[in-house]
Amino acid sequence: MEADSPLRRRRRPMAEINVVPYIDVMLVLLIIFMITAPLLNLGVEVELPQGNAESLGDIEEPLLVTIDRDGNLYLNTGDAPELVDPQTLTERVRIITGRNPDVQVLVGGDQQTDYRYIYETMVVLQQAGVASIGFMGDPPDQ
Repeated sequence: MEADSPLRRRRRPMAEINVVPYIDVMLVLLIIFMITAPLLNLGVEVELPQGNAESLGDIEEPLLVTIDRDGNLYLNTGDAPELVDPQTLTERVRIITGRNPDVQVLVGGDQQTDYRYIYETMVVLQQAGVASIGFMGDPPDQ
């Protein structure tokens, strides 16, 4: 009669993980990221001047320097733009051009930006070792 003892009727513990709650959490995170991704602004809002210049075509990840109407400098190396001062801009551009001397540097300035800010930025980029600088603009409205 020992076969009916309470110790023998005990069930073995399950060795499976219930993944349903993890799937629920992942779906919620997916929805959150899908909603917030378009809201991320990866550039600085400036009104670029318009002109009939030809496009440069496809260039590999250019280094973008943006100047807003107040003269603030933003450096965009592929990530979100970062507010920098002229000395920091010189140091960072010098490091980047040291690794890749052929990197394309594009400067974008707001239509309301004083010319002196653009000129000062060009001097800073020249001191950092940039050989050629391109300017960004928008095509004219059709």
